[in-house]
Amino acid sequence: MKQQVLVAGGGIGGLAAALACTQAGAQVRLFEQATQFSEVGAGIQLGPNVVRLLHGWGLEQALAQVAAFPSQLQVRDVVSGRELGRLHLGDAMMARYGAPYATIHRADLHGLLLAAVEELNAVRLQLNSRIDRVMPEPDAVTVQMFDGLQVQGDLLVGADGVWSRVREQMLQDGPPLATGHRAYRAMVPQTSLPEHLRSQDVTVWLGTDLHLVRYPVRGGEWLNVVALVEDHVPQELERRQNTETGHWDQTASGTELRAVMAHASSELQDLLQALESWRRWPLYDRTPLCGPQEMAQGRVALLGDAAHPMLPYLAQGAGMAIEDAAELGSLLLQTGLDGALTSHRYALNRWERNARVQARARRNGQIFHASGSLRLGRNMAMKLLGERLLDLPWLYQGQGG
Repeated sequence: MKQQVLVAGGGIGGLAAALACTQAGAQVRLFEQATQFSEVGAGIQLGPNVVRLLHGWGLEQALAQVAAFPSQLQVRDVVSGRELGRLHLGDAMMARYGAPYATIHRADLHGLLLAAVEELNAVRLQLNSRIDRVMPEPDAVTVQMFDGLQVQGDLLVGADGVWSRVREQMLQDGPPLATGHRAYRAMVPQTSLPEHLRSQDVTVWLGTDLHLVRYPVRGGEWLNVVALVEDHVPQELERRQNTETGHWDQTASGTELRAVMAHASSELQDLLQALESWRRWPLYDRTPLCGPQEMAQGRVALLGDAAHPMLPYLAQGAGMAIEDAAELGSLLLQTGLDGALTSHRYALNRWERNARVQARARRNGQIFHASGSLRLGRNMAMKLLGERLLDLPWLYQGQGG
């Protein structure tokens, strides 16, 4: 008989899990608490470790229609604007890792995953369905919705994000950590910008307690800009502010960000001056995973941000969720695995890699935002090692890399 897989969450991770599990022959029911499928945010970067998996799911053509494929990543200094290091992407990544490096709008990635799931016509998608209780049993797992509906399956995948209800019931380990870091995000059609501000590559400017990233999305027609700033707001104040506003996604003014980056180079000042519409997100994470029991227990498995939320300083949040989904699908292809065994092996196979990415993202934040002697050492290392320092074979080769 086919495995009955329940998926909580209809974001990128949840849809990826539904697609991978369905392609592996499972019967999937996906529960999304919102009244319609949508994805907020702006651009994300997808390393070849992730693009290779999307291609394997038959999404190469769909991805090519909406993504951009930069030829290089350039690292520069916020104040002087001078180049610190460079990494060739494009053909170099393709030759080295068998897949390109892509940049894409979150909504476009979400949309192509949703279209792929709907095309299979085998996943039961249920909107306005919020999980209230998770009830593990020896031979099954039952979830109860807030409207009282109960559904039983062989495996529950909690892909319900950083504020995961499934995690809360499974681990009871409290809320995620407010980091004191904030992301300011903006997107604009490239044709609306002066020529010298347009770009088809990834550019990262590093500064003290902040950095800014620029790259193309939507086939290169739009430019995505994100500034990541440490403002060290106390955790309790951060939570209270989010409760009072009713949402973690808030409008921000260009004036606010320009004041933070008043010392930036003239090119950056011009870029910020050209972008007036911004969204601001406080960033949350958790300490890196310390064992498989934090990713799965019994017939309940956590995926993506529900399992391992991370700072965006390695550009792998969505990537690790997609890798998680691919691992689940691979295990379900192995006949004879029941839900509990699938969940157990999934956690054993994934937790160490996810923990490494979480830790590296935190470390990158310290390096990117360094001052004093650490900043000088970073710049010297980039000058001497260049591409060898920026390339990450252990990451881009994928699971087991």
